[in-house]
Amino acid sequence: MSPTARVDSWLWAVRVYKTRSAATTACRAGHVRVNGDKVKAAQAIKIGDEVRIRISGFDRILFVRQLLVKRVGAPLAAVAYDDRTPEREPQAALGLRDRGAGRPTKRERREIDRLHARSERGSDDFLR
Repeated sequence: MSPTARVDSWLWAVRVYKTRSAATTACRAGHVRVNGDKVKAAQAIKIGDEVRIRISGFDRILFVRQLLVKRVGAPLAAVAYDDRTPEREPQAALGLRDRGAGRPTKRERREIDRLHARSERGSDDFLR
């Protein structure tokens, strides 16, 4: 029988989640998949498995290279998996204002509306 580890324990050990209970909660919520299947926290994983984790709306794709059940330092944790997460496209901050900047002026409001309209319809409407 090949060695295995619990998926929640492994995710905590390789520092994907800060606590093991957070990893367990993510498994219960359906945010963790092993080889394409949603798993429970006690699901066993083995070397070579693909683990997909949905964090803040994006998927992280990790391939298990080493089984860990105890939390280790960041350099050792990075060796335990192969991160094949695709690069994310940078998101432009549309109409975001500094916290505490107060209510926008009429001119600022028009600029914000113009930015939102451009992002909804396309970039060729800038000659209005």
